[in-house]
Amino acid sequence: MSLSDVSRPAKPERVFDRDAEWDALVAFACDARPGAGLGVVSGRLRQGKTYLLEALTTALGGFCFGAQQAARAESLRRLGDEFARYTGTSPPSHWHRWEDAVDALLTLGDRRPVPIVLDEFPDLVRESPALPSIIHGAYRRLRDEGRDNRARLLLSGSALPLMHRLFGAASPLRELAGLELTMRPLDLRQAARFWGIDDPRLALLVHAVVGGTPAYRRYAGDHAPGGPNDFDAWVCRTVLNPRTPLFLEAHHLLQEETNHWDRALCHSTLTAIASGCSTPGEIAERLGTSLTDVSHCLALLQANGLLHSEPDAFRPHLIRLRIAEPLLAFEHAALWPNRSALEHQDADEVWRRVRPVFDSAVARPHFAQICRDWVMDFADPTVFGARPATAAHGSVPGTARHAGPGAEADVVVHGRTDADSGALLSVGVACWDEVMDLHHLEHLRRLLDLLAAAGEDVTHARPACYSGVGFTPALRVAEADGHVVLVDLDRLYGEE
Repeated sequence: MSLSDVSRPAKPERVFDRDAEWDALVAFACDARPGAGLGVVSGRLRQGKTYLLEALTTALGGFCFGAQQAARAESLRRLGDEFARYTGTSPPSHWHRWEDAVDALLTLGDRRPVPIVLDEFPDLVRESPALPSIIHGAYRRLRDEGRDNRARLLLSGSALPLMHRLFGAASPLRELAGLELTMRPLDLRQAARFWGIDDPRLALLVHAVVGGTPAYRRYAGDHAPGGPNDFDAWVCRTVLNPRTPLFLEAHHLLQEETNHWDRALCHSTLTAIASGCSTPGEIAERLGTSLTDVSHCLALLQANGLLHSEPDAFRPHLIRLRIAEPLLAFEHAALWPNRSALEHQDADEVWRRVRPVFDSAVARPHFAQICRDWVMDFADPTVFGARPATAAHGSVPGTARHAGPGAEADVVVHGRTDADSGALLSVGVACWDEVMDLHHLEHLRRLLDLLAAAGEDVTHARPACYSGVGFTPALRVAEADGHVVLVDLDRLYGEE
């Protein structure tokens, strides 16, 4: 039987986007070749893993079990009950060991390819550390017996550090995995469509608050802003409203992803980063704590996908930190110092005070990051003369000829070459709330002069201006003459 002999269902209409993820899951689950298969689905909380896997098993008549934090015996009993309902048999009273359960689950694939999902697999492993080895042993027995088994076991989890260990190079499951799928947040354009927002500025403002996490629309009561003038009111009735799940979601994220004794330091660390600290040393100095403790906290946040560390575009040994989850950045830049005020003041009053902080400490850096994302995910290679390899923040060093501190470039684009740093394709600045003009272009030319004086090859580097407001006619003329690349919100959101 060939792969095409198995009917492959179309993605259900209720599943938004996720076309590539659906196709990968269906191809794995419908693979008719003999031999049991193993797939891994991972990703941060709230990204829709369970929703997608349940849609898959429903479409293909598969089996899905959602694990919980429970003792081994309770998990086996719940799994046995679910298995009995699925097969139409009596609950298997003999399941006292995971070996029994795994063998029974795999028999579902004795007659046809069938997806078998163990969702939140890390919750099972915490109480039964031998489970990965048990699954490996069951697969080995199937292979040794030569059974025509086509079970398609999918192990899913949100606990990223544990998922990485379970399927890392030293794991017995690593060699079995035929699919490794990561569910990531929706990108800027997908998120705008998901929220039903047509206005690009409003779409970016909403993205600066909730990012591309699909669950947050439900947490907001399935209500999007009614228009650009409704953004402030939307924030007050969702993120600042104690009656909505979004109100404490940032707190719950850290509660679920960190240990109790790390949590206070993690909150303070995120507040320091949201306030402008971008290196471990700056954070340690601000918090008055040891670099060792800060480094431990940063490693924990990064392992859970809540924090990214990125090398500076011109100083690779300078590592810059960035909060990966916009809701956490919003919380720790704007709300954390004002949480107590929300207990005795109207949300509108608190937000009026917080809004300028949001504009400067949240929306502005978020816009710069969105511009870097656009370079990597959407810009045509012709925009910069070649396909970008990296887009990063860059600190331009000063030189003896140009006294004073170095300057900052928000979007530095390097191309793909054999050199370590790659060819410099573009140096750009991002202004969220400022109409850009020829002075910005002159500033970029001075940055390129500084880089040339420092030994950087700027031959093919194109100046680029990114604006959340727009450009003057004179700068548009410079664009038409090929002197500068201009990127506004319409271009970011695909309206060239």
